[in-house]
Amino acid sequence: MFKFNLQHFAAGDAVHTTDGMASNANGNVTPYGESGGLSAEMKTYYSDFLIDMAEPKLVHDQFGQKVPIPKNKGKVVEFRKYDPLPKMTTPLVEGVTPKGQKMDMGVITAEVKQYGGFIELSDVLLLTAIDNNLVQATKLLGGQAGRTLDTITREVLCGGTNVQFAEGQVASRSLLAGGNESGNHYLTVDGVRRAVRYLKKMNAETINGSYVGIIHPDTAYDLMSDPKWINVKTYSDPEGIYQGEIGKIENVRFVESSEAKVIHAEDLSAESRNLTVSSYSTLTSAGKATHGEGTLYKLVVEESLTEEDAARLVDAIIQLGVEDSIEVLSVAGVDVAGNALYLYEEPINTPSEGDILYPGEAGFKGCDVYATLIIGDNAYGTTEISGGGLQHIVKQLGSAGTADPLNQRATAGWSATKAAVRLVEPYMVRIETASTFGN
Repeated sequence: MFKFNLQHFAAGDAVHTTDGMASNANGNVTPYGESGGLSAEMKTYYSDFLIDMAEPKLVHDQFGQKVPIPKNKGKVVEFRKYDPLPKMTTPLVEGVTPKGQKMDMGVITAEVKQYGGFIELSDVLLLTAIDNNLVQATKLLGGQAGRTLDTITREVLCGGTNVQFAEGQVASRSLLAGGNESGNHYLTVDGVRRAVRYLKKMNAETINGSYVGIIHPDTAYDLMSDPKWINVKTYSDPEGIYQGEIGKIENVRFVESSEAKVIHAEDLSAESRNLTVSSYSTLTSAGKATHGEGTLYKLVVEESLTEEDAARLVDAIIQLGVEDSIEVLSVAGVDVAGNALYLYEEPINTPSEGDILYPGEAGFKGCDVYATLIIGDNAYGTTEISGGGLQHIVKQLGSAGTADPLNQRATAGWSATKAAVRLVEPYMVRIETASTFGN
């Protein structure tokens, strides 16, 4: 990394100095022979640096079908896939040429959207700071861009329809348990094997000979203790290791990322994660007029609720713990003065004093749920960032004209156009589990 004076992009009338730079009357420094802008070489350097800083974060983009960002072609990108040819079980007739076949191509489109962020740098900071702040700003912006673009792809992938809850012991996310002495639903080799079986059954092709798993470090901890785990350090082909790869098991190569999806349940109140039922009743007619149409059901809790809690709980999903089973309930309204929650639907199991209400967005009793993606080839598509999808933007001091009359503000930022789409649902499985380290 070469040294670079941030005042290269300061504005002002320049006079030559003995160090090969140029200086103006107010102390701002500009490149020799230039009027204050970054040179083409410097712009290229910083653009490449931004992309280099972003790419290590793009774990979820690594294994998709990549399409360049279209230029002057509108906002829609096309991802193409070819349907497999049918079996030809009819014997050929001697001397007779059969009919030719056609390739059927499916096209899936996605609309690119724009994202970005910037950092404002003051003239005083640029004049007095010891560190090269443009380098540091670009590093931070690159990390932000990488995490942002990676999250966009991650959310698309985790919205897939093929979900497996641990080893298949439970039928919903809310039943996944963790942190108990027994009966926990952590990621196991059997869970991975079941996902691989499904991909094979769907004729999903491997990626370079193996399927790929994107895994969170907390989940990887549970899986790596299995004796079948093969550490990446023992690979015979170290040149072909993926960015972030940690090892493999059951012909799945795992890439670890702290950005892997975690479904986390927020605390139910500002003071506690759970609430305790004090009483339960059907709402009276007077209450219906106050809190909405139809029949509602009232749960009074022992904890004192605040206005902040009311905003948190309205439209929230909670779990009602009843004799080691759970029921997911929706909150229609909150009465802060009465410490009461109003429910849309009547609970199947009638609540009673002492029952516990848990956060309901995640696993059993609100434990974190981790999504591990097992992916085959061409399961999804994403846009490329190196072909114009991500750019680094620097605005020098005074470039805003009359909006910055004293040349006090410079900015460094990034802008990107991005799209991601699932192409073939059966080529991807999302395994949802708890973890030893989940809350």
